[in-house]
Amino acid sequence: MKRDKNRWNKRTKVLILTVMLTVVLLFIYMIGLLIPGEAAGTDLRHAGQAPSWAHLFGTDNLGRDLLMRSLKGLSVSMTVGIAASCISAVIAILVGIAAAIGSRHVDGVVNWIIDLMMGIPHTVLIILISFSLGRGLRGVLAGIAATHWTSLARLIRGEVLQLRSQHYIAVSRRLGKTSGWIMIHHMLPHLAPQFTVGLILMFPHAILHEASISFLGYGLPPEQPAIGIILAESMRYLSAGMWWMAVLPGLMLVVIVLMIDRMGENLRKVIDPCSAQE
Repeated sequence: MKRDKNRWNKRTKVLILTVMLTVVLLFIYMIGLLIPGEAAGTDLRHAGQAPSWAHLFGTDNLGRDLLMRSLKGLSVSMTVGIAASCISAVIAILVGIAAAIGSRHVDGVVNWIIDLMMGIPHTVLIILISFSLGRGLRGVLAGIAATHWTSLARLIRGEVLQLRSQHYIAVSRRLGKTSGWIMIHHMLPHLAPQFTVGLILMFPHAILHEASISFLGYGLPPEQPAIGIILAESMRYLSAGMWWMAVLPGLMLVVIVLMIDRMGENLRKVIDPCSAQE
């Protein structure tokens, strides 16, 4: 009885922590969206100021408040990450199901494509896709969405193959249920936890890749207040002692990514039957 109580307490703590992380991330995201453009506007009178109570992250070479720019940039990066992760997760579940329920030739082609995609460094592939589409938001979104579905697709494929051999699936077929009915009522509810966790864990990778591509100059346009662009601009002023232009926005990006990753791991522990027994 005591062991069950401790297990329930641990599970409850993980769930509470997950909810708290979600609320904090949503709060930061909404603040970034609601910040007006004038809040991070140019003010040469305060250019290059170190962190202070007036400007917690200091100001850049144009006098723009780095905290406001970083929050605004995070909201942009998180928007790109959310959109790219959702598109990539949908691609993953469609491809994974098609490989599992299709013919051997379809399965072989899908596995070959997955191996090919996983064999190419994501950053290089995203740069090529983004450059071919003219860079900008469309190119970054397409590049990230096209490169992050492979691991989840392989997981979905394995789950569907395992489900097809279950007895209740065979019973449903003998009772005259169609493949579509079995997919909707038996397979998709079972795949929902893997899909949700995979989507959330894909999110921090998408944010980091967006920031890295923008940092290299192949992502969002320079006038967009994205974290990668802020870090790229800061490189020219590090030698002048303006360390806060790179360190503080970079730390904010790392903290946000770690929070999202922790949220995904906690959610996996909550909804995964195997982890729930730990």
